[in-house]
Amino acid sequence: MSTAFSMAPLFRSSVGFDRFNDLFETALRNEPGSTYPPYNVEKHGDDQYRIVVAAAGFQEEDLDLQVEKGVLTISGGKRDANEDVTYLYQGIAQRAFKLSFRLADHIEIKAAGLSNGLLSIDLLRVIPEEAKAKRIPINGAEKPALQH
Repeated sequence: MSTAFSMAPLFRSSVGFDRFNDLFETALRNEPGSTYPPYNVEKHGDDQYRIVVAAAGFQEEDLDLQVEKGVLTISGGKRDANEDVTYLYQGIAQRAFKLSFRLADHIEIKAAGLSNGLLSIDLLRVIPEEAKAKRIPINGAEKPALQH
């Protein structure tokens, strides 16, 4: 019996989180998702991420991307079947799907593209100046002046 704890479910539904407590909170709220379509969540630098969804058989007009309240939703709709075609075997799944990813604060979508059956969504963490950590200098033996 294995006692190893897999962290994979925590990273599947969130992008840009560096703190584990946020991931645990997200994991507790999310229900187990479908594995269709397969996707990757990639980190390309300190502040650059990419979500790649295998969207074989879908065209741009079949896909929809939305961001609402910090959640990126990717959905694909089923196209109307071509009545002139009779499938002897249909192994390419083109069923409708919906994937959701909770985005960390200050994550912005920079670009999205569909190429060779892969939908790529580029994300960038843009931290505003007021949210960045500020270094406060310590003045030697001088005591700071209090102003009233």
